[in-house]
Amino acid sequence: MSIKLFDSHAHYFDKRFDEAGGADNVLQNDVWGKNVVGVINVGTNNRNSLYCIEQAARYEDMYAAVGIHPEDVAYCRGNVSDEVDTLKGIIGDSENRKSKKIVALGEIGLDYHYEGFDKELQMKYFDAQMELALELDMPVIIHDREAHGDCFECVLRHKGVRGVFHSYSGSAEMAAELIRRGWYISFSGVVTFKNASRVRDVVASVPTERILIETDAPYLAPHPYRGRINHSGLIEYTAAAIAEIKGTDIEKIAEATYNNTRGLFGI
Repeated sequence: MSIKLFDSHAHYFDKRFDEAGGADNVLQNDVWGKNVVGVINVGTNNRNSLYCIEQAARYEDMYAAVGIHPEDVAYCRGNVSDEVDTLKGIIGDSENRKSKKIVALGEIGLDYHYEGFDKELQMKYFDAQMELALELDMPVIIHDREAHGDCFECVLRHKGVRGVFHSYSGSAEMAAELIRRGWYISFSGVVTFKNASRVRDVVASVPTERILIETDAPYLAPHPYRGRINHSGLIEYTAAAIAEIKGTDIEKIAEATYNNTRGLFGI
């Protein structure tokens, strides 16, 4: 079976890949040549965003996203303005983005899962990066963990920003409203989990032309690899699960999500 799978969200800078011989080893042996024809390597702060760019330069089919993740804002050394100005400098002008294969601003958003989070600080970074995305006319990759209402309100405040909610965990109703506003919804290996019936219900409700697929590697490995180090070579399990939910075949899901990813990110 020859299909084209595009992993719209992975983190190959993550140190967890050291347990598997390093990210380069995983990419060369488990990803490229395994029906994977594209990977977006997503940063979570200014430092590792630079590394995402370096990694993308080494592989023809890898692209970079740069941004400040809500969990990382607590470790930023400067104030919000300084950190976002640094991010803007990393992104640069359109020629710099093209030469460095920077296709999105992300991963940005809100995360209310862990105790001790600073809601106000997270929102300041989220708003500032949404404003930057509008200024630079770049798509965004949004992280929304247990913060659905506030994430949606932020989207409403920043009309004109486009992008995707990654590893979607919100309601079908919220997904429908996002889609009506031109957004995409991305699904990870969670759709293969036995206890993820709600996510599968959302998959059923989202039009195929608005779906992206992802691994969130090295996290969220699909069944039957749950709990292990995830990588883009396992994304076919997510595509197959979505195909089953949609009552179609994996080839059609692979083709649609490949085209959707390229269209959103201008690849």
